Parts: sequence; C-alpha cells; structure tokens
Amino acid sequence: MADRSLTPLHQAFDEARFGARRTLNLRAQQPTVAEALLRCEQWLRQQQVDGATEVLVITGRGLRSEEGVSPVRGAIAALLPSLRRRNVVREFSEHTAGSFVVALAPVRALFEAPKRRREKPSDNVPAPVSPQLAALEADTLDLLRELARLQLDALGVRAPAPVLVDAEMVRQFVALSPAVGQGDDAEARLQQALLRAIEELETL
Repeated sequence: MADRSLTPLHQAFDEARFGARRTLNLRAQQPTVAEALLRCEQWLRQQQVDGATEVLVITGRGLRSEEGVSPVRGAIAALLPSLRRRNVVREFSEHTAGSFVVALAPVRALFEAPKRRREKPSDNVPAPVSPQLAALEADTLDLLRELARLQLDALGVRAPAPVLVDAEMVRQFVALSPAVGQGDDAEARLQQALLRAIEELETL
C-alpha cells in the first residue's frame, strides 16, 4: 500500500519550489477539456511574458473519471509539445501522475517560432503597417521599433531600411499578441513583454 503521508510533504516541497503564482491548479478548477486547454495556454503565455522560468501545472490523475484516466491530463499532455514547437515552452516533464513541470522559453524565442505549414508563405515584400499597429501608443511603437532594430542587428542587418524595420515591428506584434490577450490593459502588458524581450536581447 502506498504511503499517503508523503503527499503533504510533496505538496509542501511544491509550494516552496513554485509558490501560488507559479502554479496552475486545473484539478481544483474542474474545467472542461476545452476550458482547460484555453486556460493553460493563456496562463503559460502570461507566465512567459512575466519572466517565469519554471512553473507547475496540476491536472489531476482522473481517478474518478471514466476508466480512471483524466481527459484534462491527456489534453494538456498533447498541448505542451505544441507550445514547445511555438517557442512558448522550452521543455516539460511529468512531475507526478497528475502534474507537469514546465520550463518556459524566453520571450525573444517567440520571434523565432516557425510558421505553421498551413500558413501561406510570405512574399519577400515587407508587410505594410497594419491598422492595429497604427493604433498603438507612441511609447509602444518606440519599444517595438527598438526591439525590431535589436532583432535585425542580431541577424547581421546593419542600418536597415525603414520598411524593413516596419515589417519586423509587425512580426513582433503578431508574435506577442496571443501572450498579451485583450482587455483594457492589453497595451500595458504588450509594453511589459517588449521591455522584457529588449532586456533579454541586450544581455546576450
């Protein structure tokens, strides 16, 4: 028989290691599979923007589920490799039968994520500034422009043409939009993500 006295000890270690801010407890929330996938991806993206390096996702083992298998756990297990391909997650591992430890990629990795196969290949013509980009505050545009120049400089592009900088700004905005979401404070969160990405690039 398993020693159940270890469970509180393991919980105490997890609380010390991750804390409440770095733990997503889907087991306690009891969401549907669709809700769990949405919450988990949004939460992991926000943790990435916040600069977290390692987090804990608790799914539960599903002992009360049909056949004793948690559908939420299975869905999250399938989501994590997808987020790794999109450079949100760096790596992950099973922590217990009902939880995963997830190491997050740095924000700058979002700009290196490959396009999905179903997307049309981009032309070599720089993208025009989108209406969403034109509506941003001047401070946000300045951060986007600074990050674009740093990105291009890292690629060996010196003194880039304005149209190239604009195209890189649009690319960054598209890459970060899923992480910052929507709402009244979306632009503030975008600025936070841009500042973190600039800081990461400047320390390389």
